[in-house]
Amino acid sequence: MSYRTPAHRAAAVNEVKNALLASRRAVLTTHLNADGDGGGCEAALASWMRSNGAEVWIVNPTSFPNNLRFLIENDDWILPVGTRKARDLCDSADLAVVLDTGEAPRIGRVHEMIRELPTVVIDHHPIGEKAIGGISLRDPSACATGELVFDVIHAAGGPWSRHVADGIYAAILTDTGSFRFDNATVMCHRVAAEVIAMGAEPAWMYERIYGSAPLRRYQLLRYALDSLVHEPDAKISWMVIPKEPYDELGVTAEDLEGIVDIPRSIEGTQVGLLFRDTSKGEVKVSFRSNGDVDVNALARTFDGGGHVKASGAVVPGPMDRAIEAVLERTRQAVADSQNGQGTS
Repeated sequence: MSYRTPAHRAAAVNEVKNALLASRRAVLTTHLNADGDGGGCEAALASWMRSNGAEVWIVNPTSFPNNLRFLIENDDWILPVGTRKARDLCDSADLAVVLDTGEAPRIGRVHEMIRELPTVVIDHHPIGEKAIGGISLRDPSACATGELVFDVIHAAGGPWSRHVADGIYAAILTDTGSFRFDNATVMCHRVAAEVIAMGAEPAWMYERIYGSAPLRRYQLLRYALDSLVHEPDAKISWMVIPKEPYDELGVTAEDLEGIVDIPRSIEGTQVGLLFRDTSKGEVKVSFRSNGDVDVNALARTFDGGGHVKASGAVVPGPMDRAIEAVLERTRQAVADSQNGQGTS
């Protein structure tokens, strides 16, 4: 291959590669409400590590997304977090691999299950205050964690398979907004080209991930659009997902993927927001930035986090109080960015 791992991450890539190749029994996990990057990386690494003779399972803090299960070579590799089998696996594993997050709270109850295990973290988010220890490959300049997983497998010389290629391509496709966002770098396209050459099919992948959606998603969207608010002076827009139709329609977290881009896309908007109730009486907030506002910093003021342009947080309810608190800080963050002060 002509591809070269960026020099600044080469040492960490090799250290992680050696740790993964040495493992004989590993558990993979990612953040709550896994997305295409976390799930795609799990699919790619599980296939690759098993091809090297390791026993590997996926134990996530929340259910593996149904629309991404086609990436998993064998559905039996996914173990529900609350099962005895998952607990036994974590007790007997020789390695835990945490993907697409490096924060202990972001892996929920899985953190307690893997606390005593040697750990590898592969992540492209900024390091937070509650970082998971162990061997790490962390680089916020990577377009997706999938780019870093590609580096590890590339450093090992493969073996490559269709499932490995598809998992990495899905990770990059989803975390770059189908190559629309600022993180769709030259390196991002190089990695995408490499995995396409290995068998990933862009049109087929797009159809599987984005080409169809359950009717309930659009039925819920009808309600959500009624809540759409735009503040032209503050340069913010937001929507609220109503709890009653959410529950009645049986909506899942993956059905909400991309809905926050609606308020984000309104002309003149610097920050788009989406609010929804959680089963615990808290409010999940998604932040999206179009301009100079660092929504990672903004979300961290609510103990959340993510990317500079896309982040999330869970804040105390009730909904009206949560909206008021988040809007106040968001208005200030936009004002500060326009004054060149950044987000505090």
